[in-house]
Amino acid sequence: MCGIAGFFNPFEHYSDSSLHYNDILNRMNLVQKHRGPDDDGTYLSDTFAFAHVRLSIIDLSGGHQPMTRTYYSSNYTIVYNGELYNTDELKSDLKAKGHTFQTTCDTEVILIGFIEYGPDFVKKLNGIFAFAIADERTNELYLFRDRFGIKPLYYTHMNDTVIFSSEIKGIFEHPFVKPQLDISGLNEIFSIGPAKTPGVGVFKNIDEVLPGYFCKCSKDGLTLHQYWKLEAHEHSDSLEETIEKTSYLVQDSIKRQMVSDIPICTFLSGGVDSSLVSAICSNELKKKNKQLATFSFDFVNNNRYFKSNHFQPSQDRPWVEKMVKFLDSNHIYLECDKLSLADKLTDSVNAHDLPAMADVDSSMLYFCSLVKQYNAVTLTGECADEIFGGYPWFHKEECFHANTFPWTMNLEPRKTLLKEDFIHELNMEEYVDAAYKNSIQETPRLEGENQTEVRRREISYLNIKWFMQTLLTRMDRCSMYSGLEARVPFADHRLVEYVFNVPWSMKFHNGVVKSLLRESAAGLLPEEILYRKKSPYPKTYDPGYESLLAKKLIEVIEEPSSPILQFIDKAKVYFFINTPSDYGLPWYGQLMAAPQLIAYMLMINYWLLKYDTKILI
Repeated sequence: MCGIAGFFNPFEHYSDSSLHYNDILNRMNLVQKHRGPDDDGTYLSDTFAFAHVRLSIIDLSGGHQPMTRTYYSSNYTIVYNGELYNTDELKSDLKAKGHTFQTTCDTEVILIGFIEYGPDFVKKLNGIFAFAIADERTNELYLFRDRFGIKPLYYTHMNDTVIFSSEIKGIFEHPFVKPQLDISGLNEIFSIGPAKTPGVGVFKNIDEVLPGYFCKCSKDGLTLHQYWKLEAHEHSDSLEETIEKTSYLVQDSIKRQMVSDIPICTFLSGGVDSSLVSAICSNELKKKNKQLATFSFDFVNNNRYFKSNHFQPSQDRPWVEKMVKFLDSNHIYLECDKLSLADKLTDSVNAHDLPAMADVDSSMLYFCSLVKQYNAVTLTGECADEIFGGYPWFHKEECFHANTFPWTMNLEPRKTLLKEDFIHELNMEEYVDAAYKNSIQETPRLEGENQTEVRRREISYLNIKWFMQTLLTRMDRCSMYSGLEARVPFADHRLVEYVFNVPWSMKFHNGVVKSLLRESAAGLLPEEILYRKKSPYPKTYDPGYESLLAKKLIEVIEEPSSPILQFIDKAKVYFFINTPSDYGLPWYGQLMAAPQLIAYMLMINYWLLKYDTKILI
């Protein structure tokens, strides 16, 4: 994995001021160096300026970027962040058309594929990616992003210049762009966050290449092109055929994503998703007489403070122990204490350039930093719940019929600490409702389906477009902050396309949550693991953590220069802190309750300070 950045202006002559523009490129690289600690490079021509930092996974010696190839006296240059899982098939096709290769890396395959087929070549890619290609023959820049937005790519278009970067911080290294926040951006933070409307960069004039899209930039301006979208199709396979095909797609995706020139590992929680990924990886490695490395995460003293609830019915440790024994893996148990958890909130903002999922995010960032000490590539069980219907809002009546995002059905908790005039100015309900209805309107539909099945599609689509995207963003930023590549085999587009159209009666066969995934994994896992009730990513239940956060927030609101004082009410904060919290009523997802609301406000304050953001209201 890597970090990419650059800028393009079809009317410029960058080479006339190469020292100035190379300095900008070097700064873009420097702020994203965590994404690629192994190598870096820049490329400058009259109208194109590219920067790249590299984490070496495939072709360790031959994958230097930016990479340029010359065809018929014209240069084509690429900067690429990602991993292809069908490189061999693509390379064979291109070789049959007469192309030769100087490296074994997938970067060159993409570049030559673009030269041969043009931008439509992106449709042939199976992988996670964000890349930019400079076509100097036509003086055009192309920006591509994978189908589910697993790899990030932000951009801005101003004064005929397109500026792009894997992370927002890279764009701010260009002198044209300053951090600004208008009412829409504030709604993204306070009304939608830690989720984010697809394509929105939160900061004013910052956008994100939409998943499944590419941008074409030329002297005629910037145009967006959708190359992939989810579609509704009639499902004709029997239950047995569906289980068999799902099993094949899951296993094939995991095996493909094991490709690496360095050792891989897996995250292992003892749930069916991560256990299945780990089991398949372990079986493949055993064929080569190799042992899989696995890692699990928890919090210091959680065994003392944990109380079972609807969202988290059990702790992971006993289940992890069962799987470690079953796999015979080289396992390491990782723990995070409350001080590290609180301290990493600022690092989490640094990683995202935005407020994130509070300690749900900072803990993952901390764990990834520990895993990187052992491995640089990991496979995770992320996305299975969105695809196979594992979350409670697929099943609970009040969530299923809610006329809003089912993971944030009540906006009132978000207003708990905010000033009344700011609440009025935000108009949260209207902003959230518009975002929700836009997504509902674009949900793929199948003619003749009854209202219940239509709603099932809507819930599924909302999860894939919104909730899954939030978790994919979290995984990318938390892992890449330490130069760790995290892969998500359940987000293989072939699997998602297939399962999206499987009837609910098969996904929820015999009334069992995620039964299709469980039945497709029969024989690969112990029965008790295969049918373990879902328990999400762990969080700390140590009351000392909330007290620590409360103390930090009081320090913030008692500092007159704190930027968050524009938005929060001190009296409300003191009342909230002195009122016993309820860990069982999340305001976002399943994990973010009272302590996470405090942590989120701390993140917002640090974020506004870090970027010295100008508020435009």
